[in-house]
Amino acid sequence: MGEEKEVFSQVLKHKGFYNYSDTYNFCYNWFKNEGYNISEDEYTEKVSGAKEILIKWKAKKKITDYFQYIIEVNWHILGQTDVEVEENGKKIKTNKGEVKLTIKAKVKRDYEETWDKQPFYKFLRGIYDKYILRTTIDEYEDILTDKAQKFVEETKAFLNLEGKR
Repeated sequence: MGEEKEVFSQVLKHKGFYNYSDTYNFCYNWFKNEGYNISEDEYTEKVSGAKEILIKWKAKKKITDYFQYIIEVNWHILGQTDVEVEENGKKIKTNKGEVKLTIKAKVKRDYEETWDKQPFYKFLRGIYDKYILRTTIDEYEDILTDKAQKFVEETKAFLNLEGKR
């Protein structure tokens, strides 16, 4: 089994006005534009006056035959209600509530599990990782940390713009 190392973890919170579908599409398109394959592993919606929505995404991107980036985004939306706001004299339908995104980024080594087929290969992978690829591993971890931070910053900016409409 390939080894994963978490290199980034952050929680993004927004309370107030936002457009749910625009936010969802913005985040989804961000990953698609960056070349990630996204799987939605869970989508749960509870309605009791206001909506509570739980979503779990896993975005994966092949870097080399040995390295893969994984970014997990867990959405938790509380108290979502549909509201109308006035902008430039026009009424616009939007949403109000609390959005919480938990973002975790991981670098996975040997994700195709080619080195795990025999114990001797597994031993060689340990040496390969520790002595030959050390600087490469550090570079990939830094790049993924920067990408995840960029996603958080752009999503935060998008939510702030949407909330100020």
